[in-house]
Amino acid sequence: MATTEIAVVTMKVAQVSSPGADFEIIEREIPEPGAGQARIKVQACGVCHSDVLTKEGSWPGIQYPRVPGHEVAGIIDELGAGVSEWKKGQRVGVGWHGGRDGTCRECRRGDFRNCRSLKIPGISYDGGYQEYMVAPVEALVAIPDSLSDADAAPLLCAGITTYNSLRHSGALPGDLVAVQGIGGLGHLGIQFGQKFGYKVAAIGRGRENAALAKKLGATVYIDSPSTKRGRGIAKTGRGTGNSSDSPELESDV
Repeated sequence: MATTEIAVVTMKVAQVSSPGADFEIIEREIPEPGAGQARIKVQACGVCHSDVLTKEGSWPGIQYPRVPGHEVAGIIDELGAGVSEWKKGQRVGVGWHGGRDGTCRECRRGDFRNCRSLKIPGISYDGGYQEYMVAPVEALVAIPDSLSDADAAPLLCAGITTYNSLRHSGALPGDLVAVQGIGGLGHLGIQFGQKFGYKVAAIGRGRENAALAKKLGATVYIDSPSTKRGRGIAKTGRGTGNSSDSPELESDV
């Protein structure tokens, strides 16, 4: 009697098997979404410093093996039961906010990011370091066609962090805002600040960062190893920080 074999469709994942362990690339079965969930075909996933919490086991209660990644851009591949507000083929992203209970006091007040049962991709469940991932639909955000996957992914954590910091800072167009560092968050902070109409003083380490700071929209670049940051910022605020003869500031910005 002939037997029928059912092919198991697999995907590649980058997992951490235990706290402090090295990443390992393995194959797993592609997961099925449950009720209220969506399966996402991952197109891009940013690498955030907070992923070290999963890598090193610094967040209490992580279950291993675990797949990190909370800056995810992709396409809805399959929907679980009861999902009607999203469609297959729709471009979506998943950030640090990976789900909520909707019943706690914070959720009832609309303060979802402080939900007492907040889920975090890559910590509470497997994140975007894999070809397919499953997430609760309340964690999804739509991605416009005008934005590439690689550009969209970092906005879901680093982007929202710097954007919220600036919009809640109380600064008004024309005000001076200093951005410390031109790394994963700072390079976005400079761009947001410039678009908000701020005078942006970008503070970095090394004169080689001056050209990038200018390209991103900084009014002035301050090289922290060779400049007293307070004096540099004060000069910028007085309107003299852009002067090419200022010895304490990069002259090409």
